[in-house]
Amino acid sequence: QVQLVESGGGLVQPGGSLRLSCAASGFAFSSYAMSWYRQAPGKEREMVARITNTGGSTNYPDSVKGRFTISRDNAKNTVYLQMNSLKPEDTAVYYCNRVGPLSRPLDSWGKGTLVTVSS
Repeated sequence: QVQLVESGGGLVQPGGSLRLSCAASGFAFSSYAMSWYRQAPGKEREMVARITNTGGSTNYPDSVKGRFTISRDNAKNTVYLQMNSLKPEDTAVYYCNRVGPLSRPLDSWGKGTLVTVSS
């Protein structure tokens, strides 16, 4: 069965950095585009980064562009999210997912990893 396990979250000061990882199993990882999403308390889940199956193309919303970088290692079935210049508004639970039809998430959500940006 498909498993997506996020890790790497934690407490970081504003301006700091974190690197999240998502270990995938149960499907042909290199065949799928992948996305990172986040959900802040009281807010809807939003996509924050997307990468094609080969890693050749990425896209980000304006809210994180220039600060977040998505990458992947198809040999390790892992997708990463490097987050720099973190802001308090980046505080959320972060999730990864496969990109399905119409760019919608394909799988059930994992547990996610909590990122808290606070001084």
